[in-house]
Amino acid sequence: MKIKILSKPVGLVLMLSLVTVIFSGCETTPSHQPAQTALEDSHVEGIILRAGDAIKVSFPGSSNLDTAQPIRRDGKIVMPLVGEVEAAGLTPDALQQKLVKLYASQISSSEVLVTLESSSFPVFVTGSVIHPGKILSDHPITALEAVMEAGGFDYNTANMKAVKISRMEKGQMKNYTLDLKAVLTGNKNAKPFYLKPNDIVFIPERLMIF
Repeated sequence: MKIKILSKPVGLVLMLSLVTVIFSGCETTPSHQPAQTALEDSHVEGIILRAGDAIKVSFPGSSNLDTAQPIRRDGKIVMPLVGEVEAAGLTPDALQQKLVKLYASQISSSEVLVTLESSSFPVFVTGSVIHPGKILSDHPITALEAVMEAGGFDYNTANMKAVKISRMEKGQMKNYTLDLKAVLTGNKNAKPFYLKPNDIVFIPERLMIF
């Protein structure tokens, strides 16, 4: 498993600079929404296959049908005998069951195994961190882990108690507020917040009193 930070092109810098506007403007969900609600929504409920994921499909009773391939950009794979099959948006288990039905009349064994070989997805970290930009992860990653991959907080300015997560869900932008200082200090009530593809993590500056 490895994560790498990509150098950010000018376009990305401009996009990330808009995050402040997103959070200071109208939100589709209240900015004071309890972090617990977000946490309940963010637990990893299982692997969801996406375009670009590399999968292996094995037929223990008919090894001549075995295949390994990436999921195409349209979300489909091409299987022997049955042709195109929609794979994106399904869990490996769900895809297995789908293939079992499709091959019911083609093979004697009803056993099919789908394995996720590799996967990666982007998240964006901006605000008061050392190296803001785009991060690629090939495994489930929490908001705090993403911040650490971005070089960590800028402790001179970061408001770790009000970290914002911007997420597109069903065509609507939703914003969540997290207290990552509680996570850092080992608060037993602080649960990890797992990110989803294209989430934006924004660390605001704390109010400076002179």
